[in-house]
Amino acid sequence: MKEMTDFKIIEQYQDLLNELKSRRLIRTNNLVGEWGEQLAINFYNENPQLPNLEAVRVGAKNVDAINKDFERYSIKTITTKITGVFNGLNDIDSEQPQKQKFEYVIIVMLNQDLSLKAIYELDWHNFLSLKKWNSSKKTWYLTITKELKSKAKILYDTDIQCI
Repeated sequence: MKEMTDFKIIEQYQDLLNELKSRRLIRTNNLVGEWGEQLAINFYNENPQLPNLEAVRVGAKNVDAINKDFERYSIKTITTKITGVFNGLNDIDSEQPQKQKFEYVIIVMLNQDLSLKAIYELDWHNFLSLKKWNSSKKTWYLTITKELKSKAKILYDTDIQCI
């Protein structure tokens, strides 16, 4: 690869994305996010103690999967300790009651090689108590902390024994 031109490397990346889409491993060009969603859905569906999940249509706001009872799941995939943002929530200074956007957040933590490191699940109530404000982006996010881990259902973690 060192001898390849920048253009050729980008071309191969696009070929990889096309192949992943043809195998239905991802649906968009968001490789890390979609891979995490796929890992989460497969993990839930392969574990009899968890509800089966089904991916929702691409572009659905705030929700990535649902279960048979139509409970909504937002799935965030991370390779660091900070999630992507949660759009559509009230601003920090809003006095309006926050409308519930989903029932659960699933956080899929990946290692740098994109292998699974951990899966955490938070209910809406715990999400609201843990969310942090990003003043530059004017939206909310989560940070993986001891407090989050203590409030989350830890479904998988390579550092500890789980389900």
